[in-house]
Amino acid sequence: MPYGLYIAAEGAQAQAQRVEVLANNIANVDTTGFKRDLAVLQARYSQAIEDGIDYPNSGSINDVGGGVYVSEKVTDYSRGVLKGTNIPTDLAIAGEGFFQVEIDGETYLTRAGNFTFTAEGALVTSAGNAVLDAEGTPVQVDPEALANHVGNYFDENGFCTVGGDVVPLAMVKPKSNSDLAKYGDNAFFPLAPVEPLALEERQTRAGYLEGSGVNSITEMMTMIEAQRAYEANVNLIKNHDEMLGNLISRVLRQG
Repeated sequence: MPYGLYIAAEGAQAQAQRVEVLANNIANVDTTGFKRDLAVLQARYSQAIEDGIDYPNSGSINDVGGGVYVSEKVTDYSRGVLKGTNIPTDLAIAGEGFFQVEIDGETYLTRAGNFTFTAEGALVTSAGNAVLDAEGTPVQVDPEALANHVGNYFDENGFCTVGGDVVPLAMVKPKSNSDLAKYGDNAFFPLAPVEPLALEERQTRAGYLEGSGVNSITEMMTMIEAQRAYEANVNLIKNHDEMLGNLISRVLRQG
């Protein structure tokens, strides 16, 4: 088989994976607190070099490129734009850190502050998961005081005040964002212990939400580029297939 056929196939597969990542980003352009993903492409050595038969820069026939592949998918944790909603239960983090929420009995992190209160006084996410306080327990306020509450529910330091209840929301940060594993659209599972934010680091804005980290125009332009690269690789596969077919036909005719 022509070596170029394999290289073109690897390239098409890599661009197809890249398109999938971009499509998911675009689908979440309006998802609160969403962090876009990036497919990292990396060049491969030739198969002979990877098998240890040859070595890089040998100058031999084996010292050729081996195409590209998606080496990893990374998350861009850049802060999204804060958008005013005038909804008193919405809360955005203006600085660093994450809220802590409980999903299926496990503690996750999120920057999506589109919260709401249940009739029983529990603070929950838009998916109905419990929001945790600084002690690691679900936030709970007096439902009677909640029914009579007027004004903001949160202050600029992430404290929830309803009636006589003053509850500091859990706000933490990992030692490194590389310690986070993405879960769903806007939640992250900590792979290492997290640290609570000091009071001066707890910066929140009531009535705001952090928008998605996706720039739709940039993402669409990158999507078009990836699709064209995919099509170019598919055309190379077709060309190699035609050349191989012509070669086989010529050999059979001569035989």
